Amino acid sequence: MNPSNSTAPADTLIVNTLVVTMDDSRRVISDGAVAIRGDAIVAVGKTDDVTAQWHSDNVIAGERFVVTPGLINTHVHITGEPLTRGFVPDDTPFLENVFEWLTPIHTHYTEEDEHISAQLAALEMLKSGTTAFLEAGTIRFIDPVVEALTEIGIRARVGPWAWDLVPEPEVLRMTTAQAISRLNDTMDKYGSVANGRIQAWPIIIGHTCCSDELWRAAKGLSIEYGTGFSAHMSPAAMDPEGFLATFGQRPMVHLDEIGVLGRNAILTHAVHVDDEEVALLASTGTSVSHCPTTALKVSYGVTQIGKFPEMVAAGVNVAIGTDGNNASNYHDLMRATYLVAGLFKDARRDATIFPAEDAFAMATRNGARGLQAEHEIGSIETGKKADLVLHDTNRPEWRPLHNVANQLVWSADGRGVHTVFVDGQRVVDDYRCTTIDEDDLLRRAQTAGEGIVARSGLPNRAKWPTI
Repeated sequence: MNPSNSTAPADTLIVNTLVVTMDDSRRVISDGAVAIRGDAIVAVGKTDDVTAQWHSDNVIAGERFVVTPGLINTHVHITGEPLTRGFVPDDTPFLENVFEWLTPIHTHYTEEDEHISAQLAALEMLKSGTTAFLEAGTIRFIDPVVEALTEIGIRARVGPWAWDLVPEPEVLRMTTAQAISRLNDTMDKYGSVANGRIQAWPIIIGHTCCSDELWRAAKGLSIEYGTGFSAHMSPAAMDPEGFLATFGQRPMVHLDEIGVLGRNAILTHAVHVDDEEVALLASTGTSVSHCPTTALKVSYGVTQIGKFPEMVAAGVNVAIGTDGNNASNYHDLMRATYLVAGLFKDARRDATIFPAEDAFAMATRNGARGLQAEHEIGSIETGKKADLVLHDTNRPEWRPLHNVANQLVWSADGRGVHTVFVDGQRVVDDYRCTTIDEDDLLRRAQTAGEGIVARSGLPNRAKWPTI
């Protein structure tokens, strides 16, 4: 591209490529181009049209790529589990999985471990095309977590672990006042970090682990600071059973009554919900983060009783999460999107449920809405943040390419992610992270993970003999 007096300078131009915009019209632009200046997309369209207005010294020849918006993961445990990925046996029932394995493991992370853990999770997400995520709640040390995420360059919404009705383990025990104070402190300290790329949210654990006072306080903070609000709810029957026993109401009914539901709320799981709860989620504008791999692996019964098709039909914003590394052992959102597209086709014997185009929208546009950021991310449009993924089509799973939506959801996965931009910065280039030393991080993750397992005292239940 030759600069001329009639064109404006861009920091980066991606030209002669296939652009999946995910805009309102869902345009796919052949021989397309995207111009980036600063942290924003300043032009998108046909290459001839974009280069007639923009020039750059940094031009990416895009013939081999499909360019999409960055994916948005709406539920990730970036601490507590990444360093013990796969250690918990995959044949443990829900209660044993959570209370005899995961929660005890959480208590053995040090500050350094949580820094490594957060960066490891972020590395996996970036390298598989996720540019933004919503955390499930930092277990203990949010300062090193924010530091780690700032260093690696991902976009994140984070918050501290907060609950007030769980007495054990002692190290995670907190009163209502302590939990609210923790939320307040985090909102004050991390309202906006790295030019707003990292932001704190009042995230609480949810389930039956939080008092009404804590639910209301967290919701109040989200309104005061203009953020979203997140919690777990109803993955298994124990949540509705607990709410019915305590309040005589199902969870969504009670949360609506105390003013928690609403457009800035996103609840994770929502597998065990009834028709009235689906209607409440829709009427209040509450989003849901669907974690399909966890639902399968931990036997939630999602294919038997899940109402995700009914939620979407009712207008609920359903996005996608990958959850924790011992419930869903990966953070490749493209793999999770594949499951979202397929589970209910089979469960309902109806191939029209969640076509590829809709599933990919859940991983992009719907995720952006869940993060209260649809004005900034989730699609490739002029004025939005330059969070972009370049998928490498010089791979067997990408050829031949006839229908890009089908290819993205049914054929490809995160292994084909070649280049990633966040805020206009190239954080992955030619399959390697540009912001940190990957090899050093992986080495430290292995060492730290082995240390946590040793300190936990939990048995290694691997069934294959290691000789």
